[in-house]
Parts: sequence; C-alpha cells; structure tokens
Amino acid sequence: METKTDEPAAEDARTEEAATAEAVTEDGTTRAAATEDASGADADADTDADAKSDAEAAGPSGVGQGAGAVVSVALGIVSLTGNWVGSVAAARETLVGQLRTSSTASVSQQIKEVYGDAWHTTALWAGLFALVALVTGAVVLVRPAFGAPGRPQAPWIKSVAWAGVALGVIGLLLAVLKYSDVLLGLPPAS
Repeated sequence: METKTDEPAAEDARTEEAATAEAVTEDGTTRAAATEDASGADADADTDADAKSDAEAAGPSGVGQGAGAVVSVALGIVSLTGNWVGSVAAARETLVGQLRTSSTASVSQQIKEVYGDAWHTTALWAGLFALVALVTGAVVLVRPAFGAPGRPQAPWIKSVAWAGVALGVIGLLLAVLKYSDVLLGLPPAS
C-alpha cells in the first residue's frame, strides 16, 4: 500500500505563515515589527534577571554564617548531653584507675582513681565542646562587622547563633562545676 504525503498541505501552511507575518496589526505596525518588540522585551527581562543573579553571586549569601550558627547550637547540645569522645575517655580513665589502684589502697583512694578521674575527664570534654560552641556562635555574631558592610545578617542566623552562645555558656558553666566537684562531687568514703 502506498501512503500519500501531504506536501501540498505543508506548502499551503508555509505560504499562509509568510502572508500573516507581513499582516498589519491594529496599531499600524507589521507583525514582524511586533515580534521584534516582544523579543526585545524578553531580552530586557533576561538582562535584568542576569543582572540580579550577578549581584546575588557577587555578594555573600549567608550560607556559611547560617551553617556556623547551626553548628554552634549542635555543639552546645552535645556539651550538655554528653558525647562519644567524652564517654570513651572516661572509660579509659576508669580502666587506668583500676590498673593503678592496688587492692590494699584505701576506699577514698579507689573512688578517686576509678571514678573521680573519669568524672573529671567527662567534664573536661563537655567543657571543650561548650567552649567551641561558644566561640563558633560568637564568630557568627561578629562576622557581619568584618564582612560586606550594608548587607544585614538574616534574623534567623542571629537567633540561632545567640542560642549557640547561650548553650555554650551553660555547658561551660556546668563543665566547670562538675570538674571542680561543686556539682555532683564524689561521695565521701566514710
């Protein structure tokens, strides 16, 4: 079976397009001129969009500051709830205390060596995490002073950074109190 091609219909469509391209619009301009004006408006819109994207690319976006603020809060929470490094270091101190303490040592000496040093090690690591949280949050807060002037920091970044600083201060205070045996000190051996 032979298929017919619609070549005459395709030629008619092309000639019709050519005729309508030169048709006059209502305001007296040709359709081709109207098309050029529309494409010129699209080009202007593209230029404006390119200028905006260039301006956004040139200025800082605040992503680093936002990430720093979130990291500060995360480190503050870790300092309050405990961390893997502190747990491992405390377990190591417990083992070292057991190895160093002889069975003839006094009870107070055994408590100090086996449990006290491990408790202090946990407090030390919590204090280090709290200090890093505090410093990170403070750096995020003072960063706009050394960054692009006139570009304000997003309010959420300030809020999260302040939360990180607060958690860091609380964690550092608790770590100092635990390390100095003011908070939850070792029980007396009597």
